[in-house]
Amino acid sequence: MGKALMTDEELFELMSQKLYTGVICDTLDELGYRNQAMNERLRPIVDDTVIVGRAKTILAADVYHVHEKPYDTEISAMDSIKPGEVAVVCTNQSKNNGIWGELLSTATHMRGGRGAIVDGLIRDTKKIKELGFPVFCTGFKPVDSRGRGLVIDYDCPVEVGDILVQPGDLVFADSDGVAVIPAAVVYDTVERAVEKVERENNTRRELLEGKLLRDVYEKYGVL
Repeated sequence: MGKALMTDEELFELMSQKLYTGVICDTLDELGYRNQAMNERLRPIVDDTVIVGRAKTILAADVYHVHEKPYDTEISAMDSIKPGEVAVVCTNQSKNNGIWGELLSTATHMRGGRGAIVDGLIRDTKKIKELGFPVFCTGFKPVDSRGRGLVIDYDCPVEVGDILVQPGDLVFADSDGVAVIPAAVVYDTVERAVEKVERENNTRRELLEGKLLRDVYEKYGVL
């Protein structure tokens, strides 16, 4: 599975159809990346949501006065989103405001963004659900970020869900959580994960035939 043989769009489709966070994390373990699952506080606003895309990193901080241009960097970040990207937002675990809402979801969606992972609170959840835009977050708060939170940078390293995320890393999220695949090992990880899924399918089939777990494990090496 060489990089030149598959576009990101094709890669995302393959991953959405065949993979899940558990097998991705197992594969990353085998490659020596044992801390790539975000904290369990991040949950989808709609059950059975799947997000896969390249990390568009955004960094925010709490503030305690209204800046002259409170949305300036935030707007620049939104307008620079590219197709296939997922907004990955560090708020330093703020509980000060609902930094993500309907309009940021709409802007990201219309730029070709594939979702948002917000390590913080969001608002406008009904409208976001109606839009069909997938979001993971830690909770909800109806107040605006103006005078409470400020986007201070983007396309920079961020810590989200206790994991350091670099721009361009691949983010995969489903009902079990959020996994981050470092950009340098994306294709190796996906290739190995797809192969592992095939072995798991064979294991499941033989278990359903009544074979012993030990015998099946010794044959396929997955559990």
